[in-house]
Amino acid sequence: MGLNKQYLRYVASAVFGLIGSQKGNIVLVILCGEKGHYVAVPTCEHVFIWDLRREGKPKSAGSMLMVTCLHLSPNGLHLAVGYEDRCIRIFSPLSGEGNVTFSGHRAAITFLKYNQLKGMLASESRLWYNIIVWDVINESGHYLNGHKDAITQALFLEKNLLISSGKDTMVKWWDLDTQHCFRTTVGHTEVWGLVLVSEEKRFITGASDSELRAWDIVYLQEVITFSDHVPRAQYLSCFTIVHLLFAIGRLFLQIVLKTGSMTAAGCESRACGHDQGVWVGAWDHAHSVSPQTGKLQLCDLALRTLLETVDAHNGAVWSVSLSPDQHGFVTGGVDKAVKFWDFELVKDENSPQRRLSVTQTRALQLEEDVLYVRYFPDQKLVAVSLLDCTVKVFYVDTLKFFLSLYGHKLPVICMDISYDGALIATGSADRSVKIWGLDFGDCHKSLFAHDDSVMYLQFVPKTHLFFTSGKDRKIKQWDADRFEHVQMLEGNHQEIWCLAVSPSGDYVMSSSHDKSLRLWERTREPLILEEERELQWETEYEESLAKEGQPAVLGKTQENNGRKSIEIVKAAERIMEAVELYLEETAKMKEHKAICKAAGKEVPLPTNPILMAYGNISPLAYVLKIFKGIKSSELEESLLVLPFSYVPDILSLLQEFIQLGSDVEPLCRGLFFLLR
Repeated sequence: MGLNKQYLRYVASAVFGLIGSQKGNIVLVILCGEKGHYVAVPTCEHVFIWDLRREGKPKSAGSMLMVTCLHLSPNGLHLAVGYEDRCIRIFSPLSGEGNVTFSGHRAAITFLKYNQLKGMLASESRLWYNIIVWDVINESGHYLNGHKDAITQALFLEKNLLISSGKDTMVKWWDLDTQHCFRTTVGHTEVWGLVLVSEEKRFITGASDSELRAWDIVYLQEVITFSDHVPRAQYLSCFTIVHLLFAIGRLFLQIVLKTGSMTAAGCESRACGHDQGVWVGAWDHAHSVSPQTGKLQLCDLALRTLLETVDAHNGAVWSVSLSPDQHGFVTGGVDKAVKFWDFELVKDENSPQRRLSVTQTRALQLEEDVLYVRYFPDQKLVAVSLLDCTVKVFYVDTLKFFLSLYGHKLPVICMDISYDGALIATGSADRSVKIWGLDFGDCHKSLFAHDDSVMYLQFVPKTHLFFTSGKDRKIKQWDADRFEHVQMLEGNHQEIWCLAVSPSGDYVMSSSHDKSLRLWERTREPLILEEERELQWETEYEESLAKEGQPAVLGKTQENNGRKSIEIVKAAERIMEAVELYLEETAKMKEHKAICKAAGKEVPLPTNPILMAYGNISPLAYVLKIFKGIKSSELEESLLVLPFSYVPDILSLLQEFIQLGSDVEPLCRGLFFLLR
């Protein structure tokens, strides 16, 4: 079947402007045996490792998810990274590679802590008041349930104990061997931090009541007792030597690395007030808009200087549109006026040469606040979005009214006109995009575009395809002729305020509230809408699986059940297929022996093509290979979703594997899990 219309796929190409993110902490890392020279910084979905001496960025590691927490192992060989999708990944700071992933939380990771031996990692997530202690070597973990509010600190002790503090005013002591809390220290308000001192013979807690409490730890016949001493303080922390930081006011600890500023090569910043937008106009001059003051600023990009500041509106300026001939522009603001401006060359007082300036030529006074203005490609009409949820079209030469487009439930925030002037697309805060015809002002189609407000819209030059961006962190491409959703570009982690399409349509640039500029590049790969729909359905199915409740397991609470994902389901399917193949091949071998016995001679046995593809191995070795191919962190979850009819056969196979001495440790863990 032939394609009615061919689309080309856009893929992520580059990210600009990233140094660090607001979410997450920074940690000093060790590279090539050097301490104090490198720092790991969370930057959206990446972890950048900056060289503090050279102001360089030698290495980075990341995925497609927002980084929320970092912690370095005591030996400096591993960096634990917590993500917004409830996962924890272990990376090597030297190579940037990681192959260990932990999944078990219900919200973004907020706290990570290694023990001194590097074998265990404690983690906690937002709005979920349980601690998970992970065995990094075996890739397994167990839950510690007891806190009633957010956990602020957790520390490991040498005797396989864990101390945790929280906003529920409690300090809890956990025995990691039995996985239970054996003591709770009370008498605080919200506990914001704790630290071990004097070779773990004393610990100090800091709470929101401006008091510092010191407790002596005494081991008497394996029972811990405490005695308290109460000095004054509000917050504390510990590094190589114990430092007590006494804060008055907000409970906040900030580490400032005095290493100079880190700036990108070839870039320069300039304070311009509260800018609403910046665009490049005639003669490569930049123009910025300050909405709070209603001023226009004209800058020279070559000289990097501010040429002129013009009082444009009495109040905020919400929109500016450059004319197609680049000889002027139009502005709109809260003073209910649309003003037309022209570029001109004026004599410079400080130079014999003339410089670029702007002058107002005309003004159109309206009855509502102006939110957005846009020139038509032929420059004969101008479209104006008003606060009353309508879009009015006026003639540029006479400023007479031409058309009114009404139908949105909330004000129109963005709009654009196709290259031939036949269509106008409007995006609104009501999350919809409407496509209008300019002959009679009729609405051709109303599309539910985003899950939140549509913030920007722009047509691809020389086509009727257009891109939209919204507060739901997504960029979508649409076909204005067929009224179809073509593709979706994901990667931003916060609201997308604006985007730009290159004149050739090969590149799309977006600007987001996560302080990143992202570039997408058009490839030569054809895009099939049916395949895109199937991928979207698979993603929705995976999300629905992740939200499903898991069945309870004897000896565990509901919190112990991890996420059910596509990978776990596929792993369970591989186990079932391997068990079925083993049973079929075993039955065939028994039948073959009976045939050979009846015939009195050896009859050739046909080989299974799957076993032949794996090197003509035995059915038992094939089942073992499938078990070894499943990640250790996903083994228990995969066994949990298996039908019960497969369990007896799997128990027999696991017993046979253990007797043969093949990978005893993970197989024993799976056996004990099924028996429990």
